[in-house]
Amino acid sequence: MNAVDKPFLRALGGEAVWPPPIWLMRQAGRYLPEYRATKERAGGFLELCLNPELSAEVTFQPLRRFALDAAILFTDLPMLPWAMGQGLRYGQGGADGVGPILEPVRDAAAMAALKPAEAARRAAPIMETVSRIRAGLERDHPGVALIGFAGAPWTVACYMIDGRGGHGFPVARRMAEEDPALLDRLFEGLLEASEAYLVAQAEAGAEALMLFDSWAGLLPPEGFERWVIEPTAALVRRLRARLGPDFPLIGFPRLGGDGIPAYAERVGVNAVGLDETLDPVEAAAMMPPGVALQGNLDSKVLVAGGEALEAATGRILSAMKGRPFVFNLGHGITPDTPIEHVSALVTQVKAAR
Repeated sequence: MNAVDKPFLRALGGEAVWPPPIWLMRQAGRYLPEYRATKERAGGFLELCLNPELSAEVTFQPLRRFALDAAILFTDLPMLPWAMGQGLRYGQGGADGVGPILEPVRDAAAMAALKPAEAARRAAPIMETVSRIRAGLERDHPGVALIGFAGAPWTVACYMIDGRGGHGFPVARRMAEEDPALLDRLFEGLLEASEAYLVAQAEAGAEALMLFDSWAGLLPPEGFERWVIEPTAALVRRLRARLGPDFPLIGFPRLGGDGIPAYAERVGVNAVGLDETLDPVEAAAMMPPGVALQGNLDSKVLVAGGEALEAATGRILSAMKGRPFVFNLGHGITPDTPIEHVSALVTQVKAAR
């Protein structure tokens, strides 16, 4: 099955597919009872990420419920630092609860101890997961594409430096201002590791790759240029050199605001993910015409459901009709999302005319 047969890949290739393809960030997650049962069976979140059989299973779970057009590899952003040798554990509740806790990397000695050249090898269980998912999709869901992913350098650096999320990453932000040369050193290793990690996913069967810059919105405009646009563009150039100029790439500079059009113009991705703070009409007007857009329903509206969900979905569909577009959320599904609301959303998108 090739891009012609998969609406998601056709949209990333620049085709205004209609109805638009749809997938949802965190579509495999705690809102599904079968996910919670599988995670318990694995013995924890880190154990789940490193178990190819069970990681593939949770990736397939939303596809059995909803008519989605893409599956996304089930793993987590801090698995790349773990593959580089940084200590990682998860607090109670896993990625959706207390979340990842890493041994902070804040000086030259700690950075020198990292092993970016080992990242792809150490992440072999994740690559096996990719292979299992791709085989299962071709067998049971032949029209569904497989997305691999990693965090973009700035977001991964935030986790590596501060050691945990949820607190605004003050140490990473201070390093960007006070010791940019030290942060540059970390980015050098991250670019090497990210390239190898993502190329390995593509070689294992991922048909598109997404770069999550979840914390891009923490930076001022000059910081967004220095630590989001420039290193992400460098990573994209590396990936293009390895995977070819046409391999589908998605960038997601969450909460990047006014910097997103420059990101779309200069980074070199096929599609840009939009967060929920952007008006879909304005976003469609200000983005380069050759770049597909992905987004951007507010996950809280998905929780609310009903008329609010129907109206918000309709506005996005109306704004994006006629251009390459993938329907998604502005951020991930939250654990309190009713399953029937997800079903209603997918039904409405699939019925778009």
